[in-house]
Amino acid sequence: MPDSFALGRVLLRRDGRSMSGVIREFEGLRVKVDEVVFMPGLDAPPEKPLPFVYFISIHNDSSVPVVVEGDGIVGQTPVLEPGGHFSYNSYHVVAGRARVTGAFFGETALGEWIFTRIPEFVLEVAE
Repeated sequence: MPDSFALGRVLLRRDGRSMSGVIREFEGLRVKVDEVVFMPGLDAPPEKPLPFVYFISIHNDSSVPVVVEGDGIVGQTPVLEPGGHFSYNSYHVVAGRARVTGAFFGETALGEWIFTRIPEFVLEVAE
């Protein structure tokens, strides 16, 4: 793969508190890649001429509220109640076929630092 990148990288909370201590993978939170669309009509620089839009949803299947943070969720810090979900879309340009991986970080209502993985997906132009 000539290009890859990660989504949802967070080093510091928006309120300035660091996410130090134990961060565990939270089984009650899941991410679904709903759709990936090649959008040749969107602007892209010559060195990365392939623009894609992707749609992602985060689902809280647990019994506790969760606050989710990540670079992909620009300007938002959704609170997911039990059974709730949050959907958003984002845009990325690549030079060629690319694999996308990453994670979202958050905090449960009990104060536990958590993360959930984004399932790997591929940005590629269909032949």
